[in-house]
Amino acid sequence: MSTIPKPLFRDPIHDGAADPTVIWNRDFGEWWMFYTNRRVWSPPFDDVSWVFGTDIGIASSEDGGATWVHRGIADGLETGWGRNTFWAPEIIDDGETYHMYASCIEGVHSRWGAEGLIRHYTSADLAHWDYQSTLDLDSKQVIDACVFPLPEGGWRMWFKDSSRGAHTYTADSPDLYQWRPTGPAIENRPHEGPNVFALGGSYWMLTDEWAGLRVHRSDDLRVWEIQDRILAESGSGADDGGNGLHADVVVVGEDALVFYFTHPGRVPGEQIRDDLYAHRRTSIQVARAHVVDGRLVCDRDEVLTAPILPPGGP
Repeated sequence: MSTIPKPLFRDPIHDGAADPTVIWNRDFGEWWMFYTNRRVWSPPFDDVSWVFGTDIGIASSEDGGATWVHRGIADGLETGWGRNTFWAPEIIDDGETYHMYASCIEGVHSRWGAEGLIRHYTSADLAHWDYQSTLDLDSKQVIDACVFPLPEGGWRMWFKDSSRGAHTYTADSPDLYQWRPTGPAIENRPHEGPNVFALGGSYWMLTDEWAGLRVHRSDDLRVWEIQDRILAESGSGADDGGNGLHADVVVVGEDALVFYFTHPGRVPGEQIRDDLYAHRRTSIQVARAHVVDGRLVCDRDEVLTAPILPPGGP
């Protein structure tokens, strides 16, 4: 067994890995991580253009999550001309085909508020992707898809709708291809990056409130009980300062491995400057969450070990 390091991963090209999602590659027998590949080394303009014009980065781990190697970017996402923006990939394996739901923004913008849509791609190998459709979710400001199977069959998607208070809305599908908007899910306060998983006999959702990850619990994926935040206070490990941001969860037994990112160069309470490299750069981290007395708890300073077991065990 190997100790999982902190940080878990930094992108060696742009140093801006964010919004991770982690999935088991059946053919290679490896964990693969997909992430928003922010352009930290872009010119030091004092605007947000460095978070646009991004590809989806890929890193892989052949030793159960102890070490990660940058492998490149997801091929096939651009389907037209020009330089567009791709954020926050969600990857689902239906047993035969991999499905990606990526946030897509046309062009490169200097300010927040651009229109965003969620696009569906499929792949046989996780490296090469074929465009399927752009989802009609009754809004043109939607990002951050999360997809989870419904107990009665079919699938539900949760996503951020910036045009509706930066709250989480939903859509349902019988087959991962056709989607029907089904209304709001979480409207308590502005947030992004919903992530849903099952653990300990309950369903859980994490949302990023930019001050830690808010925990929600449900018995039916419809009614959600609001709990406390996790990853709200800085960790003591390398690059683990500040609150945890936009996470993905891999469930292993009775544990939830929370893959999140940090801005370790930002000092809490100080104004964020978009023209500073230290304020732009990010690191991917992982922490273990588990259920105690009906609540999800997480100690980000806990030392974790690899290998992370694949779905169904070794």
